[in-house]
Parts: sequence; structure tokens; C-alpha cells
Amino acid sequence: MRTAALTCLIALAATAAAQDKQNMFNPVTTSVTSLSIAPDARGGGMGDVGAATEADVNSQYWNPAKYPFCVGRAGLAVSYTPWLRKIVSDINLANVSGFYRIGNYSALSASLRYFSLGEVELGWGDEAGATNGMTIKPYELGVDVAYSRMLSEYFSMGVGMRFIYSDITYDYTSESKAGKAFAADIAMYYSNYVIIANRECNLAAGLNISNIGSKISYGGTDNSEFIPTNLRLGLNLTIPFDQYNRFSIATDINKMLVPTYPKRKEDETDNDYTDRVQREYYDISPIAGIFKSFADAPGGFKEELQEIQWSIGAEYSYNDRFFVRVGYHDEAANKGNRKYITAGAGFHMSVFALDAAYVFSTAQSNPLDQTMRFTLAFDLDGMKDLFGRKRR
Repeated sequence: MRTAALTCLIALAATAAAQDKQNMFNPVTTSVTSLSIAPDARGGGMGDVGAATEADVNSQYWNPAKYPFCVGRAGLAVSYTPWLRKIVSDINLANVSGFYRIGNYSALSASLRYFSLGEVELGWGDEAGATNGMTIKPYELGVDVAYSRMLSEYFSMGVGMRFIYSDITYDYTSESKAGKAFAADIAMYYSNYVIIANRECNLAAGLNISNIGSKISYGGTDNSEFIPTNLRLGLNLTIPFDQYNRFSIATDINKMLVPTYPKRKEDETDNDYTDRVQREYYDISPIAGIFKSFADAPGGFKEELQEIQWSIGAEYSYNDRFFVRVGYHDEAANKGNRKYITAGAGFHMSVFALDAAYVFSTAQSNPLDQTMRFTLAFDLDGMKDLFGRKRR
């Protein structure tokens, strides 16, 4: 009897613990989540860090204010990421970024990202196992342009505009439609030299508030969804050991500027909960949602801190030709539990650069495990030299 009672108590405790864990799980949800995927292999190899790292052609996603600090006059990069390969084989992200420096103090930049969700069969199976219905190819698209300018020798700012198109409708009726939205980015970047151990090191800081814009609707309902408005803050320190060897360490923190979806209270009826969700979530404007996101977590200040993701990454370079990278990204377990180690390498020539990155998940059953990223970049200024044209 005692053994049975003890077993029963253990089972009840385990059930209660599992229920508490389930109740604690409360991630910040948005639409068009593909906008939050880092597209390039350099930042991906450093734990998804990039707000304050050295400026390169892929700065459009991380911090467009970095472009005036680029050494080259113009550049173009193509990135490809097979996504969620542990689950499916036909989801991928393709991204193209480019920039052109205007004079010595400003730059224009643009990017195009295409997120394909593969082929999805709609219909039903018959007794022979055949599928009747239709096949669709849902996708999400983002197109953006940005202008950045140096306001001093060490400080720059940038602004960007983005058009978002999301065709992920699985119910093709007269009420359903593809979602469309417009958004803006505001970015800042500071870079200066400091003396550490008799070495002239570079210290940089960056800020990027991205996807400040309208909500998105797919039809069939009066409610619109938030897009992933995000605050990214970063620091980077680059230490040169000698003429050829250099080491950088960087860190980023991210906070989604989107309200947390309300959780149902124990004594709340279905109608009361539905009304409160409508009032505290769907009726909130995007700008009001930004301010609300800092103080609306059901668990109070502790849960607000859990909504902050952080990353740390390091990069070693030899003669600006060979690069080795490593990083770590952390997210609270009840906010998504995306915890992973990254590794990457790069080979740069005067005209082109090839980078690759790989993800090792540290969380159990993480679909991001074994994710690869590839980036091929071109220095358009170097290509002019290659073809014998005068460098500007």
C-alpha cells in the first residue's frame, strides 16, 4: 500500500511539474518569422552576431548604418540557407545584398530575401494512398533599401524601408489573401580606436531597430498580426596581434518589440478571455505595441528579462584572407529555447569571398541543429581592377 501510494504521489508531482512547465512556456509570437532568420554565413558563424561587427556587404540585415565604414566602394553578396533540414528537405532562404558608397560619407544599400516553404499538398488520401487536391508553394518575400551617412568621423546613422509579402495561405477562399506590410529600420553605428596593452584596437557599438511598421493580415478575419519588430544592440572589439593576425570578439542582445500574447487566467471565462485578448493584443497598434512590449509579460519583470536573447561570437583572421569563427546563441527555455553553438570559416580574395557556417544545437530536439549557411560575395571595385579599369 505504501509503495502504491508513493508511486501515486510521484506520478501526481510529475504531472503537476509538467503542467507548470507547459504553463510557463510563453514565446513572443509574430507573423513573417522568416524576417528574423540571419541570412549570411559570417554572422551565422558567430552565433548570429552582427550589430557592431566590422562593416561588410551583408550589413543590411544586421545594421545598415555600417556601410559608410566599408573599405570597398561597392559590393554584392548572395547567401543560401537550407532551413529545418532535420524536419523537411525543401525549405530554404535565399538572400541577395548589395551596397554602393556615395563619396566618402554616405551609402545606398538594398537586399532581397526569398523564403520558400517548399511544396505542400492540399487534399485527402484515397484507399489506394493517392492524394487528391492541389499542390501549393507558400513563400515569404522581403525587399528593402536603405540610406546611411557618417555624421562624424566615428558615428553614422541609417534608415531603411522594407516591403513584405507573405503568401502562406493554405485555404484558398474568396476571403483569404496574401499578406502585405511595410516597415522601416533605424540604425546607428559608432567605431573608434582605443589603446589596449600598447595595441591600437577598434571598439565599435551598434544599434538597429528593425521592422517598425504595419501589421499584416491574411484575410478571413478582422484581426491583423504583428511583424517581428526587433531591437538589436551590439559591441565589438578587434585586437590586432601583428601585421597579419587579428582577433575580434562581439556580442549582441535582441528584444522583440512585440506584445506578449495574453495567457488565460484560472478564473477567466471563455468570453472574458477572448475579449481581453482582443483588447490587449489585437487592438494594439504597432507603435503602441513597441512600448507595451517592455512591461506586459505575465510573469512580470523576470519574464521580461527572459525575452532578451543574447549571442556572443569570435573571429580570427589571417592577413584578411582566411577566417575562422565560433559563436553561441541563447534564448530562454520558455521563450523558444533556441540554444546553439555555431562555427564557420571564410576564404577571401581581392575580388570574391566565400563563407560557410554550421549550427550545433545544445537544446534537445532542436530543428535548427545541423543548419548550414553559405555566402558568396563580390567586391565590385576589385572587379574593375581585374578588368583593367581605373579604380575610383
